[in-house]
Amino acid sequence: MTKILIMGGGIAGPVTAMALQRAGIDSVVYEAYGHGSDGVGAFLTLAENGLAALDVLDLAGAVGTLGIDTPAMKLVSRGRELARMPMRGRTVGRSELYQTLRDEAVRRGIAVEYGKRLDTAEFTATGVRARFTDGAVAEADLLVGADGLRSRTRTVIDPHAPRPRHIGLLNTGGYARGIDLPGEPGVAHFVFGRRCFFGYFIVPGGEVWWFANPPSRHEPSRAELLAVTPDEWRARLVDLFRDDTGPMLDLIAATDHIFPGWNTYDFPRVPTWHNDRMVLVGDAVHATSPSSGQGASLAIEDGVMLARCLRDLPAPAAFDTFKRLRQQRVERVVAQGKRSGDGKAQGRVGAAIRDLVLPVVARRMVATSALDWMYDYRIDWEAPVGTVR
Repeated sequence: MTKILIMGGGIAGPVTAMALQRAGIDSVVYEAYGHGSDGVGAFLTLAENGLAALDVLDLAGAVGTLGIDTPAMKLVSRGRELARMPMRGRTVGRSELYQTLRDEAVRRGIAVEYGKRLDTAEFTATGVRARFTDGAVAEADLLVGADGLRSRTRTVIDPHAPRPRHIGLLNTGGYARGIDLPGEPGVAHFVFGRRCFFGYFIVPGGEVWWFANPPSRHEPSRAELLAVTPDEWRARLVDLFRDDTGPMLDLIAATDHIFPGWNTYDFPRVPTWHNDRMVLVGDAVHATSPSSGQGASLAIEDGVMLARCLRDLPAPAAFDTFKRLRQQRVERVVAQGKRSGDGKAQGRVGAAIRDLVLPVVARRMVATSALDWMYDYRIDWEAPVGTVR
């Protein structure tokens, strides 16, 4: 029986392992963190297509109890609603999602090993050997790199692989408590501030989840970002939103802890997805801006589709077919996310044009179902993969 090593225990790793299990393939998940991914990350939105992919693995029930339904997005500028568009998803805590997927994988009998960060990998006479930074070694038939934006597997497969593209936005946010805002719970409220973009979700029970995207032409290092204290983030955000209309200042004041800031990246194109015995999934091969609302959903789709390919075809033909089935879609989503992100940081003239044009564009998109290609994507597990032209 085929055995696969999966590098990464975030979202793509456990989902891929469970999909492979359904295809009759054994795997082991290796997580770089010593404690799993508990407490890592803020929150994210799982789109309808991602929830549908989870349903293929009978996971929609477990995940469907997390977070809040997010039926729509509301776009606001200078206190005026520009547009309301369907969003068709569920917003969940990232750590909560990690834990749920990991725990379900373990419940299904999948082994997860912690504190195992990939150092390098190599072919053996019959498969692949992974070497970890702690000196441990593991061997199997194939290896899947689900190790995220800074994927070590990606550089093992292709030492000349491109670096992630910094898209000129930073991220921070928090959970505001004890504040009562008007608006429909769950709806994504997106505010185009004069100098910074802001988003918030009203959660039943008196909590508001929010994020901000300060523009940054400079790509700060991890050390630079960690050097900014929560109080300094608070002061920066207050200054950025001081002249704006909206609940931003109230939400910032009602937040005990501001998230440490992080950069925003994407991958316009990764030329090499695999070699004969190793393949990439999720952010390791097609990270997309959070503005797309699709990062987690694409990773989940990848896991299900890769398992179908390996069920029906031997490697490396399965890997080649996987790339052909996925590349056009994921690169289109990355491009869509970049366009959405670019609209967050506009100068005065650009913002004025956006406020005039966006309502017209949004109405046309809703009327023509222009984003159905993204949300209506479904994977037919029972259909044979075959070959792809």
